[in-house]
Amino acid sequence: MADRTPPLSVDELRALVDTGEIDTVVLAFTDMQGRLQGKRFAARFFLDDTLSHGTEGCNYLLAVDTDMNTVSGYAMSSWERGYGDFVLRPDLATLRRTPWHPGTAQLTADLLWHDGSPVVASPRQILRRQLDRLAERGWTAHAGTELEFIVFKDTYEAGWDRAYRGMTPANQYNVDYSILGTGRVEPLLRRIRNEMGAAGMTVESAKGECNLGQHEIAFRYDEALVTCDQHTVYKTGAKEIAAQEGMSLTFMAKYDEREGNSCHIHLSLRDEAGRPVLADDAGTYGMSKTMRHFLAGQLAAMREFTLLYAPNINSYKRFRPGSFAPTAVAWGPDNRTCALRVVGHGHAHRFENRLPGGDVNPYLAVAGMIAAGLYGIEHELDPGEACTGNAYTGDAPHVPGTLREAAESWAGSTIARDAFGAEVVEHYLHMARVEQDAYDTAVTDWERFRSFERM
Repeated sequence: MADRTPPLSVDELRALVDTGEIDTVVLAFTDMQGRLQGKRFAARFFLDDTLSHGTEGCNYLLAVDTDMNTVSGYAMSSWERGYGDFVLRPDLATLRRTPWHPGTAQLTADLLWHDGSPVVASPRQILRRQLDRLAERGWTAHAGTELEFIVFKDTYEAGWDRAYRGMTPANQYNVDYSILGTGRVEPLLRRIRNEMGAAGMTVESAKGECNLGQHEIAFRYDEALVTCDQHTVYKTGAKEIAAQEGMSLTFMAKYDEREGNSCHIHLSLRDEAGRPVLADDAGTYGMSKTMRHFLAGQLAAMREFTLLYAPNINSYKRFRPGSFAPTAVAWGPDNRTCALRVVGHGHAHRFENRLPGGDVNPYLAVAGMIAAGLYGIEHELDPGEACTGNAYTGDAPHVPGTLREAAESWAGSTIARDAFGAEVVEHYLHMARVEQDAYDTAVTDWERFRSFERM
């Protein structure tokens, strides 16, 4: 990745700490579930001590379920191995202010073992490895993620206490593209936009979506690692800002029976001279030969890599015909019924992966897209004919319909093992099995309402 100016330099941080304007520094990494985990430091201590060598955190943070329960079966972290530490090393290129927390700055960390070797199962390292593979060809990846969320007038605490029943969405009807509808939530959306901008991100726009209270804030694309770093900061920050406003919002893939929360991911490549690798004005639909191979790799690996795009039980509730969430492993030019949509021209020529939902871990998803594309290039695959009709009713293969099916496809994938290594494959296969087992043993409200009296 090219050198870049961080949103906040270390010298600027020192000056702000000297004047008392900054008193807290957050150092965090992204865990398997896509959440920020880390520590808050007194700013002076961070500058004098932590900045030079990082800090430590228990390695169980990459071996727990969503509820932070320790679970057996992970090779890297267990009771038998003593639950030791790994090192959180600050990436100074990610230093930024977090305006929604007064007096606070934040950095993203890479995870290392004490001997300096990377923790290969950490999401950021998984993406770094695939970016290194691109760099060997002289290419860089640029990505954009489009996160949808649903806003509620209830606090997070009230939602928890009511088991998330009877919550009040911020809009009472479909506000897709509605200026009036988004205006009703503008105080919250404006805070999120402006404060993310002040944190060094380039905000493009906000718009309403289809579900009740559903919205999307879009950010300018950037180099893939930068986009994923910003994605995780934004996702956490948006929740924190909503909480400060006495509201709540959710990125879960499928909150109810209406439209789910998507996270469409756009990807393009550039060479060392900054020229687009995937574009060719003379090619079919503006695609270069390389793009055809790269796109074909997406199709070839999609079922096996679905676990990276849809990591949770709830993720698979989105995949319904006519839902604007894809069910077919198909590609098409500007076709929203396909899993892969080819759009743009020139430097902006790219494809969009419509499979991920709002619960996706962006590092894993983008890493999967790059690995799949490189597989297509290495094997000179062809994507076949474009789908220009309704992919929901076509004869293309379907994406996995359950987490169990996706985990089985991932477990048997030679593409995944060659691209990511056995350690990564087994680590995230175990994560899926833990999630599946937790679901299989749970008794839901749906079952009680259906069976308590009438069965």
